[in-house]
Amino acid sequence: MAKPGLKLATLCYVQRPGQTLMLHRVKRKNDYHEGKWNGLGGKLEPGESPEECVVREVYEESGLACRDPLLRGQITFPNFDGEADWYVWLFVARHWKGTLIDSPEGRLAWIDNERLAALNLWPGDRLFIPWIFEERFFSAKFLYQDGEFLGYEASFYSPGGQIERERYRHSEANMEPAAQSVDQPADQSANQSADDTYCWLCGGAVSKRHCKIICELCGFTRDCSDP
Repeated sequence: MAKPGLKLATLCYVQRPGQTLMLHRVKRKNDYHEGKWNGLGGKLEPGESPEECVVREVYEESGLACRDPLLRGQITFPNFDGEADWYVWLFVARHWKGTLIDSPEGRLAWIDNERLAALNLWPGDRLFIPWIFEERFFSAKFLYQDGEFLGYEASFYSPGGQIERERYRHSEANMEPAAQSVDQPADQSANQSADDTYCWLCGGAVSKRHCKIICELCGFTRDCSDP
């Protein structure tokens, strides 16, 4: 069996107060991310640093010129698309200027931060997107097979030098909660679905115990916002 190739890429979440710019991948044919919502980014060109790449990619995909994007973490996706191991640097861009263009990659939209988890995301994205809002730097590995999310392991590095680690494996076939349209204003049920009322990974019923949200189907556990 041939060994997978290696691809280096960046992913950026451009932000303004209370909102994040997301890209709905609905334009390109044979897009592996078709129908999913992503941040902005793409592969490094020869000789580029991740910082140079992310500024270029954001400009090409959105028309926005970013200044001093902040590196929040790095994720390895082994054999993600069946062809290559992807190594991705994740950035947040809070300083930018310009006007949004009609992106060649998909449809751009400013999404309220509390509604991000309700989008049609890759299952693993529901886990790491909250991390970009934290002060900790993270390094993680996310495992997929044929588009199915299998689990992750992550290390978190706090400014004070503390290191925390997480690990999760999942074997259920049904990995992704039903997506919710973001074209209509958010109602109460939409806000709840993006919070503590279902499992982010498999969509199963959850229970609250000691300020933890525990999925009764797959066992995935996360902190709750409303103990």
